[in-house]
Amino acid sequence: MKKRFKLSQIFVYIFVASIVVITLFPLVRTFSYSFFHPDEITGILKSRNNFDNTKWIVSNFTPSRFSLNQHYKIFIGDPAILKLFTNSVIYVSLILLGQALVIPALSFALAKLRFKGKNVLFFMIIVLMVLPFQVTMSPNILTLQKLGLLNSIWAIILPASFSPFYIFLLRQYMLNIPTELLEAAALDGRGAFGTFFYVALPVSKPIIGAAVSLSFADIWNMAEQPLAFLSNRQDLMPLSVMFNVIGDKNAEIAFAGAVLYILPALFVFFFFQKDITEGLQLSEMK
Repeated sequence: MKKRFKLSQIFVYIFVASIVVITLFPLVRTFSYSFFHPDEITGILKSRNNFDNTKWIVSNFTPSRFSLNQHYKIFIGDPAILKLFTNSVIYVSLILLGQALVIPALSFALAKLRFKGKNVLFFMIIVLMVLPFQVTMSPNILTLQKLGLLNSIWAIILPASFSPFYIFLLRQYMLNIPTELLEAAALDGRGAFGTFFYVALPVSKPIIGAAVSLSFADIWNMAEQPLAFLSNRQDLMPLSVMFNVIGDKNAEIAFAGAVLYILPALFVFFFFQKDITEGLQLSEMK
């Protein structure tokens, strides 16, 4: 039995390691290619769709000539690329700030407070959550146009600050906060705001961390919203929308641009990795 258990354990380790290698291979390749010389990158990209199906593809993992030319062009040589990256950072920062001010408080109110119209409001949030962006796009455009916000950064920031999915996610988690904790806070003289700030937020830290990381990925990779709401403002587009255009026009910076695009997402994931794991585990337990 012990031998069989060890063999099965070894098989699981090999299987998981294989999945990890396959998953990380394109990422490692991208980082490696970002230090290739521009001429070598251009040659690699020109060879796409020209491979012989009867032969193995042979390509170098390390550059024949180490070069920082791609990174230099992004950060110094071509400021337009850095401007798009800055746009993405601005959108992520302001939207996450807006969500931090709105979503936890609204989720707590829907989960633990009693007020008139609570069920109707939650039903509307559920409806908005299940509707795809393509359905709500036209009403959003008309509303933003009436408010004079179309083709401005607020056309991206304001709608995303009230994301119904994360309201639902945090509300479902906060439903499981023990009522005794809230009653103890009330006995200590804390009102609704004090209970929310000193009890609900600390208890909900894992799910909030998971929500932040998921929301960051959504905002960082958004494409439909900028194309719909910023159609006349190319200068306000985020890097996620313009990256393919940059890669087509400047093939030699494609991989360095990809590294610039990937690094923030990796940083956020590793920073909130513990919260993501704990949030998912606690959600499954409850």
